[in-house]
Amino acid sequence: MHISDAFHSGNITVIDASDPSDVRLEIRNDAGDEHLQWFHFRVSGARGVPLTLRIVNAGKTSYPEGWEDYRAAASHDRQAWRRVDTTYTDGVLTISLTPETDAVELAYFAPYSHEQHLDLIARCARSPRCRHEVLGRTLDGADMDLLVVGEPAPHKKVLWVIARQHPGETMAEWWMEGFLARVLDPADPLARRLLERSVLYVVPNMNPDGSRRGHLRVNACGANLNREWHAPTLERSPEVKLVRDRMDETGVDFCLDVHGDEALPYNFISGAEGVPSWTARLAALQQRFEVHYERANPDFQRVHGYPVDEPGKANMTMCTSQVAERYSCLAMTLEQPFKDNADAPDLAWGWSPERCRKLGASVLHPILEVLAEL
Repeated sequence: MHISDAFHSGNITVIDASDPSDVRLEIRNDAGDEHLQWFHFRVSGARGVPLTLRIVNAGKTSYPEGWEDYRAAASHDRQAWRRVDTTYTDGVLTISLTPETDAVELAYFAPYSHEQHLDLIARCARSPRCRHEVLGRTLDGADMDLLVVGEPAPHKKVLWVIARQHPGETMAEWWMEGFLARVLDPADPLARRLLERSVLYVVPNMNPDGSRRGHLRVNACGANLNREWHAPTLERSPEVKLVRDRMDETGVDFCLDVHGDEALPYNFISGAEGVPSWTARLAALQQRFEVHYERANPDFQRVHGYPVDEPGKANMTMCTSQVAERYSCLAMTLEQPFKDNADAPDLAWGWSPERCRKLGASVLHPILEVLAEL
């Protein structure tokens, strides 16, 4: 048996793999940062062998409460990611399975590789509705990809949708697949109506360096990008600096920042209620967006979420707060679960890439419901 993480987004350290019934592993810290939670590794040469894989430092991770009622994702073909038996006791996460083939991958959530990202960009760039731009380079030299959907015009609203500031939140880029596929579908009447009235600026992956390195939260130098929006620099957070500079050029009427939450088993919105410029008008628009998102896709809900910031108490280093205040616009964060949707659980798949795609495709309806008032 061999255990490896020598691939895009790989993260695991083998402590002892001499006994398949008691394999001991550890998750590595994000580079230059205290965060750790994301894991992704391959087990080879164990077809038909009952495995007990113990991640012994799970209790020291950034969000240990995220392991409660959590089930790891496993794939024998790197396409379908089923949930497998997982328990969390005394700070140890134990994953149990018997591989069906000589190679099985396990991950915190279904990974989204750089090759998949390049395929996504290429598919979108083939559409006559879409233009691809490279905003610049990351610290590791990766491209910062931007997709511009539709043609800018004075009468059109400017919509920004970004994802995966935290690289381990791969559900955000799965969501992007569904969103972009529908926006670029020439036969879809909602997409046609949306592009008559707006132009979309889309960043499918805000953190390509962290994605490649197998990080949970940060970029190549340890910067949490969603705490860099007040004063980003090319030296520390070029990803945010490049995107915010482009936002300054285009203006912003609407911004949706797509994430994942380790602990809460729900899809929900976190808004900018605590910014100084928050108004009753923005509150009504956000409520309208949420109501219509729930109607469009019942996997979204409005009961569970984060505590709402008190007036004037927003963290202005975060994307949603900074963008809302800087551009006087409706800005929101969409959170998805790493676990399952507790309102509609699926024992085999949990919260899955396909459900992420469906949730992404469903967002066109609520955007159109608020577009005229932006």
